[in-house]
Amino acid sequence: MQNKKLLAVNDLSISFFSDKSERQIIKHISYALNKDEIVAIVGESGSGKSISSLALMGLLPKRISKITSGSILFNDNDLVLFSNKDFKNIRGNEIAMIFQEPMSSLNPSMRCGQQVEEILKQHSPLSKSEIKIEVLSLFEKVKLPNPQRIFSSYPHEISGGQKQRVMIAMAIACQPKLLIADEPTTALDVTVQKDILELLKEIQKATKMSILFISHDLSLVSEFADRVLVMYKGKIVEQGKTSTIFNNPQHNYTKALIGARPSTDIRLKKLPTIKDFMEDTVDRSIISKEDRAKYHKKLYAQEPLLEVIDIEKTYLKKTGIFSKSIPFKVVNGVSFKIFPGETIGLVGESGCGKSTLGNAILQLDKATSGIIKFKGKDITTLNKNELRRLRKDTQIVFQDPFASLNPRLTVGNAILEPMKVHNIGNSSMERKEKVLNLLQKVGLDKDAFNKYPHEFSGGQRQRIGIARTIALEPQLIVCDESVSALDISVQAQVLNLLNDLKSQFGFTYIFISHDLAVVKYMADQLLVMNKGKIEEQGDADEIYESPKKAYTKKLIDAIPKGI
Repeated sequence: MQNKKLLAVNDLSISFFSDKSERQIIKHISYALNKDEIVAIVGESGSGKSISSLALMGLLPKRISKITSGSILFNDNDLVLFSNKDFKNIRGNEIAMIFQEPMSSLNPSMRCGQQVEEILKQHSPLSKSEIKIEVLSLFEKVKLPNPQRIFSSYPHEISGGQKQRVMIAMAIACQPKLLIADEPTTALDVTVQKDILELLKEIQKATKMSILFISHDLSLVSEFADRVLVMYKGKIVEQGKTSTIFNNPQHNYTKALIGARPSTDIRLKKLPTIKDFMEDTVDRSIISKEDRAKYHKKLYAQEPLLEVIDIEKTYLKKTGIFSKSIPFKVVNGVSFKIFPGETIGLVGESGCGKSTLGNAILQLDKATSGIIKFKGKDITTLNKNELRRLRKDTQIVFQDPFASLNPRLTVGNAILEPMKVHNIGNSSMERKEKVLNLLQKVGLDKDAFNKYPHEFSGGQRQRIGIARTIALEPQLIVCDESVSALDISVQAQVLNLLNDLKSQFGFTYIFISHDLAVVKYMADQLLVMNKGKIEEQGDADEIYESPKKAYTKKLIDAIPKGI
């Protein structure tokens, strides 16, 4: 009988070490992957899923890590015993990998076509002209529009979804037996994410290759994988058929990964976190339609805090060195109102104009035309001093907290600095006391005050960003993709925190995201943007239940629903 197993990982342990200590990261894991099968490894950051897959490629950092036990049998060859030269022969050829962030995985100084050609030059006997034909054929296979143009383009000249397709073309160029896909859709729009997964499934069906799919999103995996392995703190805590894991999870951690994602059917008062599931303290109380209607009646009886009237933003686009610049409208005739204490959800695919609109409202990138009234005053005509005062009242929480924090400033000083600028607090002592209280409010210890950003996890850095924002006591906060890069449970904690702060301080949010499940959970009203215009707007729950526009329906249909 022919051996069905392509990969068998047996009792694998991996340790990382320094001069003073050694720490076991992967703890005696065992699993198998059959030929022509898709297996997903699911878990949060730090669970060990990426480290264990790097071992399959011989990509563990040599000086600081080692495999301390076990075997990795690929086609009956033990990869643990492979030399660097052995790995070079199979890497890209028999085992290929798609990485999470295509922009940092693609060479920015090489054209996309050349980068795929490199793989074929190394592993195939094809001639130069045959290689180019093969690359163009691969670009067609991964459904890239205008393969000739992409072939000659640099990575920065194409969209995120297109970059990911180039990465897939590179990975499948030599028809590998095993494809490792490490979070290949994390930062992509729901519609692009759906396309990429459908594409991978099509390619897998046609080539019969096996896929090891790494993700932190169980709902996403449910629509893609045959079997699932759940990793937690370096161990596999549960594994089985996708339908079994989803419909009848045994381990509390698996239940947490399923339950911490906002539901599109019910609106929980508080999202459950990993800790809630592990300690059996899940609060299942919901916000009823009546509660919501009562709250909205009170909300919309007020005067609006912000009025956006017919806003347009036009950029000039050059089509060539000597050609004339042509106007390109990114935001086109957008109008809406937002009331004190309200959360407006702003959704749409990348490039629809939602972040540009957010920047125009904050006066970070002024609108070309239109009126923006904040507390009844047109803020598009403010002078420098007036604009400075406005900065205190209108703040932003960024997508990447690490990039928005100065790595040379301690967390305490990063929060204190804008407070001094805006004269908040009567003395240094008073300001410091306020920062220490804020750190506790956002769920961090007072010790965080003297630490630097690199000493924190992604979720903790996002809390620091939120603390810095609310230190100025703003009235309007724009959250621009502020939870999109976070693990499911960390995302739940941050969303709960934003809602708690809103009820404590009466904040008003504009919540920008490509994740519609998250927006539905947070928003009172929803604005759906498409190509610079508002495609649909109204109550978030009503739009989800019965979208009027085909575009909105397409976005909702693309949300991973789970089994």
